[in-house]
Amino acid sequence: MYLVKTPEGQQAFKERHSDLSQRLRSAFLLFDGQRSLMQVLEATSALGVVKDDILALVDRGWLATRESSAAAPASESGSPSLAPAELASGVGQKRFQKAYPMAVSITGALGLKGFRLNLAVEAAMGYEQLAELAPRIRDAAGEKAYMPLHRALFEADA
Repeated sequence: MYLVKTPEGQQAFKERHSDLSQRLRSAFLLFDGQRSLMQVLEATSALGVVKDDILALVDRGWLATRESSAAAPASESGSPSLAPAELASGVGQKRFQKAYPMAVSITGALGLKGFRLNLAVEAAMGYEQLAELAPRIRDAAGEKAYMPLHRALFEADA
């Protein structure tokens, strides 16, 4: 099972909700739709995170299956984005899946300078949220490092 963060879950994370303990916050960050539930449980087993903990986050609506979150409406933003028809066709999801690992890699390579930006990228739930972070990534990493991400996010042939 592949889970992703919901907008409600991201809000709880940002607000440091009391039901999201430090060990669960560590697990929560790993749910990006690319890692399976078992992979996250293996990675956080030393912290004492168990399947029931994760299922409680699903019950609260803070995590959802990758498939159910793809049907959620996208937020409005001032960044270059896709037309509603492109979003409906899944173009945004495909671009997000291609661009997300690039963005994590770029911001991860910034070290402490990019730590908060890296957390924001890891918390991104979809194309629109990642597109909103693109200008900050460009400013922090520089044009040369940013260009492959720009192509993956915004160019039709990417």
